[in-house]
Amino acid sequence: MSKVAVIFAPGLEEGEGLTIVDIMRRAEVSCDIVGLLGSEVTGGHDITMRADKVFDGSLDEYDMVVLPGGLGGAEAMRDDERLLDAIRKMDADGKWVTAICAAPIVLGRAGLLEGRSFTCYPTTAPKIENPGTWVDEVVHTDGRLITSQGPGTAYAFSYALVDALGVDSEPVKQRMVYYNAFDVKGE
Repeated sequence: MSKVAVIFAPGLEEGEGLTIVDIMRRAEVSCDIVGLLGSEVTGGHDITMRADKVFDGSLDEYDMVVLPGGLGGAEAMRDDERLLDAIRKMDADGKWVTAICAAPIVLGRAGLLEGRSFTCYPTTAPKIENPGTWVDEVVHTDGRLITSQGPGTAYAFSYALVDALGVDSEPVKQRMVYYNAFDVKGE
């Protein structure tokens, strides 16, 4: 079974982080909330959440890392050399590295976007170091790099992550009334 780490850093976009964890767990994917700086994390809208684990500098036990957005959280992740090293190692090991909203700034700082295509919150794209090619898509996949645009795309992003891990997201979409809620056409 695949194992996923969702990094919660102070200032994260709570809706993105919690949506990702919720959908992973509904799909029965092993998923840990990993607090970047501690076990309690306060997001950008003053919601405090409790992490399952505190980041110890390694993501070796995980098959996928997910970086939620929110500018404060993305900047905290971008500025943490331990996290940059861990996601570089995951990428080098052929594991899934994923980010939504402002979090691709972390991927840029880590040098993981060069020669690749990605998406992010549209006004964040010009601020990314070492950028690849930005594309205007809800969710974009380039090899084992998956990116998405923002809070409104968190559901589509989460389902794409579940599918990338080889788990069928369709039953979860049906139970969550995804198609009805977003006028999304069924498969």
